[in-house]
Amino acid sequence: MASPAQASSLPFHHARNAALACAVVLAVALGVGRFAFTPLLPLMLKSGALDIRHGGWLASANYAGYLIGALSCAAIRIDHARMVRLALAWTIVLTLAMGVVHLFWLWAAIRFAAGVVSAWAFVFASQWGLRRLAELDAHGLGGVIYAGPGVGIVATGLLGAAAAALGVPAPSVWIGFAIASGVAGAIVWKTLAHQTPSTRGRAHVPERAAPAAARADSIGLVGLYSLAGFGYIITATFLPVIARQALPGSPWPDLFWPAFGLALIAGALIAARLPLSWDNRLLSAACYLIQALGILLGIVFPSALGFGIGSALLGLPFTAITLFAMREARRLRGEAAAGLMGYATAAYGVGQIAGPLVAAPIAAHTGSFSIALWIAVAALGLGAAGLAWLGMRGRAASA
Repeated sequence: MASPAQASSLPFHHARNAALACAVVLAVALGVGRFAFTPLLPLMLKSGALDIRHGGWLASANYAGYLIGALSCAAIRIDHARMVRLALAWTIVLTLAMGVVHLFWLWAAIRFAAGVVSAWAFVFASQWGLRRLAELDAHGLGGVIYAGPGVGIVATGLLGAAAAALGVPAPSVWIGFAIASGVAGAIVWKTLAHQTPSTRGRAHVPERAAPAAARADSIGLVGLYSLAGFGYIITATFLPVIARQALPGSPWPDLFWPAFGLALIAGALIAARLPLSWDNRLLSAACYLIQALGILLGIVFPSALGFGIGSALLGLPFTAITLFAMREARRLRGEAAAGLMGYATAAYGVGQIAGPLVAAPIAAHTGSFSIALWIAVAALGLGAAGLAWLGMRGRAASA
């Protein structure tokens, strides 16, 4: 029989395990399944397997899959924990497939499918994880969940840089990522089993907005969240390529992507510690402006220092934006938030599809990403203004 001290520590123990399990899922599904392509793109370009235009198409195929996967979330009625497991398993299989096949059209199909399952992983891990933490009164651990993509990005970025330095071919790196993801997934697999919580009475369900206001705010959340997807994705997809163009022969470009990931982890953990009473829309607006500043630094100061600070500013609010958006969805829809989360994620996916399709042709035509990056800065600025307006309107209505 457990002692009183042991019994009191059980909720935190379960909450910590749930948060870590979701973090691993997002590290694999997003950090590897989606973003491993970024550090491996220079290797694939160097080998002649791709040119920059085809690289943009592969990126957009992944984001198109993310869009479809996100839209499908509203119609999926399968247990959330089971969907998380399914997405985790398929991400590992598809990552392995990238190293095994060598035809462009198969790569496009694989990247599309990887986008679908990464959207499932994100939406259902978010809903399952945030609900579990609410049930266990451990909201502060939400940052652990959204630090997961940063861990995956740091790991793939450093391993990708090492592979480039050692001359390891991209297919071998893809296979290595799949094996590592399989090991990580096996560790948390049991934690992701369906659980009927015994602490549901303690759960904190966010206060829901009035129906009319909730509808308007839901539309605003979906639309403005799409600008975040467009604003960051150009840099996130092509950062190593952009940095190599600006700093030929420098050893720094391969480290900017891991720097982005490290800042992402810090930002997620900091964001989760902010008071729940703070307005998610105003917090998101501030995050959009920080990302815009990070991109701007890379344009105005295309040096190692400019790219380094810019990468950190781009990464710092990256999953903080996601955390605030998912919290806002729960504020608006409560326990039925998975559908709104899916629509918002789909809108984000639309922005991500548009980003590479805009940037790659401009870069191919002009030989520079500067124009595309200025467009990204403008999109983030517009999104920040819209969110600030929604937040201020909401505060005025509740006063």
